[in-house]
Amino acid sequence: METMTWILALTLATLRLATPLVFASMGGLMSERSGVVNVALEGFMLIGAFAGAIAGQYFASAWMGWGFALLAGFAIGAVYALFVIELKADQIITGMAVNLFVMGFIPFVTKILYSSTGSTPALLVEDRFTFEPLLMAGLLVVAISLWMFRTRSGLWVLFAGENPEALTASGVSVRKVRWSAVTLSGAFAAMGGASLSLFLASSYSPMMTGGRGFMALAALIFGKWKPVPAFAACLLFAFADAVQIRLQGVQIGGVEIPVQFVQILPYIVTVIALAGFIGKSRAPKALGHQ
Repeated sequence: METMTWILALTLATLRLATPLVFASMGGLMSERSGVVNVALEGFMLIGAFAGAIAGQYFASAWMGWGFALLAGFAIGAVYALFVIELKADQIITGMAVNLFVMGFIPFVTKILYSSTGSTPALLVEDRFTFEPLLMAGLLVVAISLWMFRTRSGLWVLFAGENPEALTASGVSVRKVRWSAVTLSGAFAAMGGASLSLFLASSYSPMMTGGRGFMALAALIFGKWKPVPAFAACLLFAFADAVQIRLQGVQIGGVEIPVQFVQILPYIVTVIALAGFIGKSRAPKALGHQ
């Protein structure tokens, strides 16, 4: 009975911890399938977590926080699209610049709003999400899988990343397709950030994404830029995260495992996964091409 309880708790923890990764990886999928490299997922998630926490606390509603996070994601996605699509900036450098900008912008705003560069005020327990983001993440994977491979607009995104010349020849604007995909990428990744501050926690805390944006990008590569395999990769990384939480404080032969070694487990799994499979993954042919 205790074993079954432990397995059930581990499964639920895995699903909860996978939620932000799933949203961010689906955001990355939208952008990279359209041909735009996106290493700004970490920044997108941070801005979503921050906007969601502020609006959620102000309106005493997780749904209002979710809505504001979505708007913030659209906005920062549009800014990223402006630089990489219209101004032809280097996509990797611009993505890292977005991450650094967000990391500095959020403490600046919290200092103005709360006279502190730390955490935002916490939501009440009854104002937080209980299971809704987890359900929405699963539905998003299904929706993107069906839309991307079975609808005309979904195929436009695929062609924008694989053969943009053919898309242009058919009379469809590659530029408009990529703009739509990148702004949606910002929105989805911001929803992943909001799930951290409104679902897994009750407020925004500095750098609370903890590299999850990069883990989501790794899951996307590990999943070969496909929705369902990327979702499975998110579950794998979340499982490693759930295991490391439960290993903290565990003793082997009377000696406690140093918590620092336990905490790096999800990142070790990520590196091993990429080292073993990145050579077997084929990126969209036009990925990164201006």
